[in-house]
Amino acid sequence: MAKDYYELLGVSKNATQDEIKRAYRKLAHQHHPDKKGGDEAKFKEINAAYQALGNPEKRKQYDQFGAAYGQPGAGGPGGGPGGFSWEDFARASGGGQYQQGGVDFDFGDIFGDLFGFGRRGGGAGGRTRRGGNDIQAEMTIDFRESAFGADKVIDLYKSVVCSRCSGGGAEPGTKVETCTTCGGSGRVEQIQRTILGAFRTVGVCPECRGEGKRVGTKCRECRGSGRVKSSETIKVKVPAGISDGETIRLSGKGEAGERGSGAGDLYITMRVKPDPNFERKEDDIVSSVDITFPQAALGDKIPILTLDGEVSLRIPAGTQSGKVFKLRDRGVMHLRSRGRGDHLVTVNVVTPTDLSRKQKKLLEEFGE
Repeated sequence: MAKDYYELLGVSKNATQDEIKRAYRKLAHQHHPDKKGGDEAKFKEINAAYQALGNPEKRKQYDQFGAAYGQPGAGGPGGGPGGFSWEDFARASGGGQYQQGGVDFDFGDIFGDLFGFGRRGGGAGGRTRRGGNDIQAEMTIDFRESAFGADKVIDLYKSVVCSRCSGGGAEPGTKVETCTTCGGSGRVEQIQRTILGAFRTVGVCPECRGEGKRVGTKCRECRGSGRVKSSETIKVKVPAGISDGETIRLSGKGEAGERGSGAGDLYITMRVKPDPNFERKEDDIVSSVDITFPQAALGDKIPILTLDGEVSLRIPAGTQSGKVFKLRDRGVMHLRSRGRGDHLVTVNVVTPTDLSRKQKKLLEEFGE
């Protein structure tokens, strides 16, 4: 039975596009095959679901034909008699085209528009150079760094562009020639005979893997892939106001792609060290201070430690225990807007113990 894309993403059929995007990102990070404990099959299902629901037009088509749309044996446009699936046929033929009755049909365009499968890669020739993988990492920062931001660095061991061939995959000085198998188009034609007749299919060239070019001698450093494993130090600008567990994305700082194709992204999850003096609630800082009974009764000025250093807090006469004072704009910087939160100070009036006789007598007289 076809799997419901809304159920795969864990959203309702009335979900907004933003809700669908958030659900997809969360599940994609959780099941990414390059992540420890990742699930490649689940990742592919989630990606297919997002390809259908993440685009308003494709989502309308999916909603119209139901969850079984495109499944083998279904009655919709994706199904055929005897369990024949156009999707399976398109995959087997490399996306491509078929011709019947003098008309060309492109499976890659049809199914790519509907559900996101078909040709992958860039370029008119159906290039198949693989883009770089995304990387997930964690960074530990101090409490104050999360409040005000910081410039940090992270060291990663990952695929980087080969310095010898500059990512092209060819040994320096070697000529890059046009592929003789496909004539530089990156695609080859085949005639396939099926129960429905003869089909002219166009698939990726197996010789050049869809690039349309071949190198005479592969780079001895990267063996033609255009990338090598190496350590790289990456500068990270931690935004002010970021919270523990939030993730920032550095575009193009992930794994390098094959032979000059695009690099993946780097996702860094922030882990904020606790501070013994402060507690954060959203963008506010909360702390407490103990004062004596005379200070509460008569009033006083006391020092308060804030993120900006020590400031003076005026305690008015008659202050009750549990009173909260607000120090405006002494909290954490807002992550997505200007300004800062506040610092909230709770005052605790300490009851005296181990009083002397004179102190007891004075309190008794005060009580009378």
